Amino acid sequence: MNTAGTWKLLRMALRRDRILLPAWVLVFVAVAASSAAAVEGLYPSVQDRVSAAEAVNSTPALVAIYGPVYDVRSLGALAFFKLIVFGAALVGLLCALLVIRHSRADEELGRTELVASGAVGRHAPLMSAVLVGVIGALAIGVFTAATCAAAGLEASGCIAVGVVWAGGGLAFTGVGAVAAQLTAGARAARGIAVTVLVVAYVLRAVADVSDAGWMAWVSPLGWAQQVRPFAGDRFVLLVPLVVFAVVAVGAAMALQARRDLGSGLVAARPGPAEGRVGSAIGLAVRLHRATLAGWTVGVFLLGLLVGSLVTHLGGFFDSPRVREFIESMGGKGEVADAFVSTELGFAALAIGGYALSALSRMRAEESSGRIENVLTTGTGRVAWMAGHVVLTLVAAAWLTLVTGVGIGMAHAAQTGHGPDLGSDITAALVRVPAIWVVAGVGALLFGLGGRLTAYSWAVLVACVVVGEFGKVMNLPSWTADVSPYSHVPALPAVGFQPAPLVWLVVVAAALTAGGLFAFRRRDMAAG
Repeated sequence: MNTAGTWKLLRMALRRDRILLPAWVLVFVAVAASSAAAVEGLYPSVQDRVSAAEAVNSTPALVAIYGPVYDVRSLGALAFFKLIVFGAALVGLLCALLVIRHSRADEELGRTELVASGAVGRHAPLMSAVLVGVIGALAIGVFTAATCAAAGLEASGCIAVGVVWAGGGLAFTGVGAVAAQLTAGARAARGIAVTVLVVAYVLRAVADVSDAGWMAWVSPLGWAQQVRPFAGDRFVLLVPLVVFAVVAVGAAMALQARRDLGSGLVAARPGPAEGRVGSAIGLAVRLHRATLAGWTVGVFLLGLLVGSLVTHLGGFFDSPRVREFIESMGGKGEVADAFVSTELGFAALAIGGYALSALSRMRAEESSGRIENVLTTGTGRVAWMAGHVVLTLVAAAWLTLVTGVGIGMAHAAQTGHGPDLGSDITAALVRVPAIWVVAGVGALLFGLGGRLTAYSWAVLVACVVVGEFGKVMNLPSWTADVSPYSHVPALPAVGFQPAPLVWLVVVAAALTAGGLFAFRRRDMAAG
């Protein structure tokens, strides 16, 4: 294995990420520390903790999303029940994307070929990318553990939280390394990594809410969760996560040795000899259709799963204390309606992520220089960008509709009540304007400068933080208004209010128009 020059490439990669990586570490540490500091005021007595933890454990939907509370009397276990496996998944996603950014993305843009012309070993670029992921995972784990211990929680449990998050990051560092070898494009590699992450999360969720507990042991996230911070602190389970990461990185190195520079193991199919695309929107459709098809299947299956759970929740909420706890987490109205509303909120966040990912394709087209070939045909800048933006907005609405249809079909099939289908579809579609605002931010940043596109993800992260963890972190109430999702009426749990949706559409239109105007006037930037 020739890794000469790895340390020099690592220093260069860390310099490129000197703002991005510390910012992400700070976000994870801040969320964990705020949760640790706020939970004691929320549940001051042991009985309060037991009641809240039992409420969580008796709700399959919450257990599927976050995992169970293993020690119902532990303050730390309750403080981190929403953060254990969910945080491990997010750290894993970050590390996988970092590896792909510094390996496959650089190779796609020609940077690796330039570096390889010097005294650099064949495996050095990939090894340096893997080390960036490892450094990110370890930094998040170490600083999170130290900060939570400083907040007053049990030191052993805090270290276990750090182990869980770092372990998830290490495992998916390996996944990202393998994904980078399979395709010739960074976007496809990211799609593979995200798919593996989703499958791992679903396997863990199914194991937690069914009799198939063994499924947790075929998922890296299941191994991470079984460390059980504040409820046993089984540090030995870090071993399989590290072994998984080492094996995956070794496999990635072996795969890299079997392919040519710039290519993937899965060969790209050549297009037709004569193209049939005659417009900017047609080109956008062709570029995005495969990804959109995969997302369509995914959100429909998610909708069917959510809809099938709706009718099984009622018996779990007979206790007034349980209902009080669920309402404190944002669930209002009938239990089934509150559950549907909550799950649609998660789906809307995910579809917002799809919208930003789709818009990032414009940055890839600009960086590679392919946009110049399109513009020489007489297609204007605004028309080209509008094709991608319009397709993204329509696709986001389509995915939201499909999610609602999936929920409604499964819900109506179990209740035998046809109107449930229409109600669930409406509840889904009211989320579309909020998703469009997120996409509008992405369009505006791309219009201002291609390199700014990556910062649009900060908006989505902010929405997740203030929406999911705002109350736990004891953030001021006004911070919720930062998220466009907070202005959406939480149908079907509450009544329909058109005014916020109109304003969201206006904001989204203004952001998009600003992006188109800015793109028309700025210089192109390659690389």
